[in-house]
Amino acid sequence: MKTRSAIFAGVVGVTLIVIIGIMINSGETTHENKIRVAYFPNINHAVPIIGMEKGTFQNQIGDNTVIEPILFDAGPQVIESLFAGSIDIAYVGPGPAINGFLKSEDHNVKILSGAASGGASFIVHPNSKISSVADFAGKRIATPQIGNTQDISLRNYLSENGLKPSEKGGSVIVLNLSNSDIYTLFAKGDIDAAWVPEPTATILVQQLDGKRLFNEEKLWPDNRFASVLLITREEYVKQNPELINKWLEAHKQTVDWINSNPEQTRIIFSQFMKKETGKSLPDGLIDEALSNLEITSDPIVSSIQTFAKRADSLGYLGRHGYDLDGIFFDINSNSQLQEVLANDKT
Repeated sequence: MKTRSAIFAGVVGVTLIVIIGIMINSGETTHENKIRVAYFPNINHAVPIIGMEKGTFQNQIGDNTVIEPILFDAGPQVIESLFAGSIDIAYVGPGPAINGFLKSEDHNVKILSGAASGGASFIVHPNSKISSVADFAGKRIATPQIGNTQDISLRNYLSENGLKPSEKGGSVIVLNLSNSDIYTLFAKGDIDAAWVPEPTATILVQQLDGKRLFNEEKLWPDNRFASVLLITREEYVKQNPELINKWLEAHKQTVDWINSNPEQTRIIFSQFMKKETGKSLPDGLIDEALSNLEITSDPIVSSIQTFAKRADSLGYLGRHGYDLDGIFFDINSNSQLQEVLANDKT
């Protein structure tokens, strides 16, 4: 999976000039017969995975439009591709979504819906003497790509507890690695802990005897925070209202189906992982990972505001502050989307 993302990133770099030329000549970026969707191969992204594997999205949008799935390892890579016009819609965490909105021209990266809440944990290596945050000093703690959702959460947690990462003159060594590299270093005992999403968190527990020190949702009001969001560029919505309307309807249908069919969800996800990675996951592992996750179309607006505040305090949002006004697509600007989006946020 890491190789696929690396190859894709290279392709984006090589073709960027061509894409810009097309945009200049055509004056628009619509893809009438194709929709390119980005998501991750983890259980937090159950909505796009299950919806794609079951054919829910294809059935809703019809056979005349091809869905092209593109898998990524981390949110910042997705935002770069969204800016390059290489993807049309994407499922990402709130950190990259906020960054994309603030850095996009005219703030045209918009949130359309929520997709998941929770699904991240702090896992301690069995040989590491960590029983609380008081033991973090001098430890090597991993999290996915810098600026992603778990990275923001970890660094904020350190700050709230009077700690700093080593690059800021502190005593905690924060390593930003892919989930596969985190697994490898955890297995070797080269890291002391990791703040990771599902199913990586449960894999570290069940396969490598890691200890789940806490689930991240326990640190949030009402034990809920947005961990996956559906985003796109505003001009893409305006150019393809009917397509986005149908996608959002399929999105909502998939959320409802997953919540009503946990066993079938597990089976489909296991088959997906086998197909993409060549390895299947044990049923019990997937069940535990799903139990640490809430599949919901609620974007949990207050948590997005909190993530922005935290990212800003870490210096991730630039030197001029931030304003999230307009980060959600304005349903009143497109009558065809009003009903679907209203239902999506209930």
